[in-house]
Amino acid sequence: MIPATAAHGYSGWIPPSHCVGTLRWVPCRGGQVPPDAVQAGMDQDGGHIYVGRANHEGDLLPAKVTPRHGCAFVPYNGVEVAKMEYEVLCSNHIAWKFCRYGEYPPEAIRIGNTKEGEPLFLGRTMIDGTMTPGKVHPSHRCLYVPYAGREHSFHEYEILILN
Repeated sequence: MIPATAAHGYSGWIPPSHCVGTLRWVPCRGGQVPPDAVQAGMDQDGGHIYVGRANHEGDLLPAKVTPRHGCAFVPYNGVEVAKMEYEVLCSNHIAWKFCRYGEYPPEAIRIGNTKEGEPLFLGRTMIDGTMTPGKVHPSHRCLYVPYAGREHSFHEYEILILN
């Protein structure tokens, strides 16, 4: 496995010294996920949802990867946007930590950033009985989840961390 500081794609995030885990980003498309992909939740149809990221409008956004739908989805400007090309996070060293109002701990994995350079993280919450991931946008003080064609905001969520 590639250390987090040398991961494919965005490499500006350096984990705190107490984090000994590693991660890597794998380019994928059309619903593909590697065998060691990080699972983030479960869709209403029972399909697994994985941690991903994708480029959109100049941003590198956290994404939910849904193999049964053959794509990844990102929340952006009020809508759920399908992306056929994306990257999937692979690691055996992750955990989830409760946060709220855009907060994130030092060990939160920086998934991407806005075109202005603001860091973005991956969080998850329950919506309509499904555990669904999305982007934690610190300056907006919330988690945005792509679900049912729209972008939904939440003030309490679990955030993905490296342990």
